[in-house]
Amino acid sequence: MRWEGQRLDAQASDALPGLARLNNLVRTVRTPEFAGMTFYEVLAKSALNKVPGSVPGTPYGWTINPYRGCSHACVYCFARPTHAYLDFDDAGAFDREVIVKVNVAEVLRAELRKRSWTRPPVALGTNTDPYQRAEGRYRLMPEILTALAQSGTPLSLLTKGTLLRRDLPLLEHLSASVPVDLAMSVAVFDDELQQLVEPGTPTATARLATVRAARDAGLPCGVFLMPVLPYLTDSVQHLDRALAAIKDSGASYVIWTALHLKPGVKEWYLGWLAQHHPEHEAAYRRMYAGVSYAPKAYRQWLADRMRPLLAKHRLPVGSADDATGATRSRSAGIVARPAPTVPAAQPVLF
Repeated sequence: MRWEGQRLDAQASDALPGLARLNNLVRTVRTPEFAGMTFYEVLAKSALNKVPGSVPGTPYGWTINPYRGCSHACVYCFARPTHAYLDFDDAGAFDREVIVKVNVAEVLRAELRKRSWTRPPVALGTNTDPYQRAEGRYRLMPEILTALAQSGTPLSLLTKGTLLRRDLPLLEHLSASVPVDLAMSVAVFDDELQQLVEPGTPTATARLATVRAARDAGLPCGVFLMPVLPYLTDSVQHLDRALAAIKDSGASYVIWTALHLKPGVKEWYLGWLAQHHPEHEAAYRRMYAGVSYAPKAYRQWLADRMRPLLAKHRLPVGSADDATGATRSRSAGIVARPAPTVPAAQPVLF
């Protein structure tokens, strides 16, 4: 159905049981503009999420996720298993079935008015991308950003979406009131591979053009070169090309880390690997056997490989918050370390 052909008070007959546990379903939307996708518009009961395990008083114990599920369809996405809670029966549903919290800004404003809210930094984009394609229709972010800034709450935003450019004038204005820190996630600098790994995302070139636009607007904007995919994006050639492009974009800093595959994601990613790069499947199964993180030896090997490249391109290294993975706000401490100046010894191949 077309967006305009549905009433906001129309209850859908095909509501999933899991949705009732989370919030109230308003309507279900399917449209030719998003072929193969379904949007479940819901009334959120809360907007601010306390991150489990975060230490009281530390930065970024809070996040906002206006969407659950993501059309970017990244095969490595760590948030993919969260749809199981809503009774979606396969990991691929994360890419096709998107929950939209249509009243999120209204609920957020009420939460920000509470006397208990002490205005700690809030991270957006740490679970599902707030600038995925659907944001072009729903336009949830401008009101969210404005509400945070008007309450005096610093914010950090991580995205793969070039739709961020739409809100750069607003973010520039809001940055006069509160710290606003942006980051663009760009993992793959090979267009063919990128379309296989992240089929719903803009190209690396388009994303870095958005970084440049943010920097031209006077906003800090780093790049998350993550995850680095073993055997696929960890060659010197790929990393060198990536860091050169990041440097040319004017990025404030770069953050990088190796792929991790937690349960639910691992099975999905290995299935994709078997189909598209079966030559690496056995190596991956050895590397991630019984664990979610790449082996320490691989991570050290990758660090040794990155160090001289970072020095070559004179790129500062960013700092991410342990609780959410978001880039740290200027209000919460150091954003970036200087670029390495002494190249490391040549690494031993892993």
